[in-house]
Amino acid sequence: MDLNVAAYVIYLLISVALTIWVARTLSRNGRIFLSDVTQGNEKLADAVNHLLVVGFYLVNLGFVALYLRVAETVDDTRELFDALSVKLGVVLLVLGVLHLCNVFVLNRMRRRGALERETVPPVDPQGWAGRLDKTPPTVS
Repeated sequence: MDLNVAAYVIYLLISVALTIWVARTLSRNGRIFLSDVTQGNEKLADAVNHLLVVGFYLVNLGFVALYLRVAETVDDTRELFDALSVKLGVVLLVLGVLHLCNVFVLNRMRRRGALERETVPPVDPQGWAGRLDKTPPTVS
């Protein structure tokens, strides 16, 4: 087998496996944030979580496919490892950046939800409180 084809196969196997692992981790742990953001609405949290995971797969697998081509010919095992290390390193960096973006967005959504919950009074106002001092107001 040509070493370029071996590089393609190894790169695809590792990149897709890493993408699936990171997506499952994001899905499992991100659901907790989303449940908090949606104030316990589990169906909405699951739907948003699923949409985020699908978007993550599309972006990352699209990048993996675009970055598949090896620019130079791989002639020996050393060059195979060199090409794979560069390609997998870039994929890992992209996965890390996407992961940090996901965490950042989820945290912003969670903070915004917490601020909105704090601004709403726990009980609707029922009227004005009476005067504290017992003296009647003076009329001029």
